[in-house]
Amino acid sequence: MAPAPPTRREFLVVLAFLLSILYFSNSRAHKYLIPTAVSPPSSQPSQVSTLQDKNPQVYDTRLSWGQDAVPETKVLANVPGWSIIDRLYIFKGVVYVVSDDPDTVPDVASMYSKGMEIFPGKDAEDSRLPGDEDIRIINTADAKQLFGTGASVIDGVTYFVNDHPQFIRHYYHWSAELYFGFWRTYSSLDPSIPADGNTTLPPPRHMFFNRLDAFRWRDPTDMNQLVLRSSFPGVTMEFIDDWADRAKMAVPFVFERAVLADRSAAMRAHNYQRYQRTAAVPFALPGSVNWWMTIRNTVVQLAGMDLDDGSSTTGRPVITYISRQAWGRRILLAEDHDRLVKELYRLRDAHGWEVNVVLMEKMSRDEQIRLAVRTTIMMGVHGNGLTNLIWMRPTPRTTVLEFFFPGGFAHDYEYTARALGIAHYGFWGQSSFTSPNTPVNAYPDGFQGSEIPIDADAVGRLCFDRLTLSFEVDD
Repeated sequence: MAPAPPTRREFLVVLAFLLSILYFSNSRAHKYLIPTAVSPPSSQPSQVSTLQDKNPQVYDTRLSWGQDAVPETKVLANVPGWSIIDRLYIFKGVVYVVSDDPDTVPDVASMYSKGMEIFPGKDAEDSRLPGDEDIRIINTADAKQLFGTGASVIDGVTYFVNDHPQFIRHYYHWSAELYFGFWRTYSSLDPSIPADGNTTLPPPRHMFFNRLDAFRWRDPTDMNQLVLRSSFPGVTMEFIDDWADRAKMAVPFVFERAVLADRSAAMRAHNYQRYQRTAAVPFALPGSVNWWMTIRNTVVQLAGMDLDDGSSTTGRPVITYISRQAWGRRILLAEDHDRLVKELYRLRDAHGWEVNVVLMEKMSRDEQIRLAVRTTIMMGVHGNGLTNLIWMRPTPRTTVLEFFFPGGFAHDYEYTARALGIAHYGFWGQSSFTSPNTPVNAYPDGFQGSEIPIDADAVGRLCFDRLTLSFEVDD
């Protein structure tokens, strides 16, 4: 006799049993939203996969651990002032690193500070050191008592800036220092970036400025805005009021992955002491020689420039002189400026090279970027216009010439050019110098003045040498 078919009640009991098995097995498999990093920065693919392998079907806005231990923080990379950290917690405005092995965690002073305005001197430096009201390292037991059974997730990659607004609202400090440092740090997780800039790294989803008002990151010339919106068009931004909102909620939050920048902490590093550039510090991390091309190529394309246009670097050279003569400060002697322009036009007429004498403030943002892309030799007095060198294409003959008052020097554009593989020459009148024979930083009387000398003939000779040498190398 055939068995009787199951009753409706029996069917529902079996179905409920199967659903409960599915639910609990799924919960055990995915009880931690954020995967645990399993290798240090030298094992790059597995680090990147911690964000890419997550199943979107089980995404949740909360990291719950219930009665289990609080998931520990993982510091993937750290040099003074620049860190990549998975599961970094914040609670009531304080940053927390959760670890049962605190000896493996970098000194908090190398990661974080009070985010105060920067003044020189040992006392001022000591006053910026972090306290327990800023950042703490706690074990999992203390974290359990403090946080409870879970934390709200700030998903994806967050660029977290713990800096006073002192240096942020400036094209150079934004693009060639903060942005430079962030991307050089983050790109250490993908040291195989090719010349086209393609990378396995997911773009940042958020930027947090916990010391900054919403309007104080904007450059008056709108270049900061263009660089951000071009390179990371989907990024959201939070500022000091948003940070206060989160603190007032009195609930824990956890960054899935934070790339943390702190200017004061970076100033403690040897590379900062040597070059006076916070972006010099993360070059101690592994990285590709093409590390910047990811950002550069995206911005250049959105400025309307074809990346395949190599006319300035493999064909007819383009010399661009960025004049500051309309500014009234940090400018060339009037007669030296006139002689320089005359010499550049002589090179144009003698060799068929393109010469541009420009005032950057008279050009649109896109025009500045497109000209920089086409430029083979960029020159000018030390000033913000030279920031556009970050859009130049590095080749054996790509060069930046920077004019200083004799005895004066700053590493700003010298270090930036060298970090991109671009030759840089500083000038004091008729004499020039290049790495590794650069002087120390100095700002003598006259550095900011209107009587900076330059020898036009010396500049012309160097241009000729660089361009004809480069032709031989290219051939």
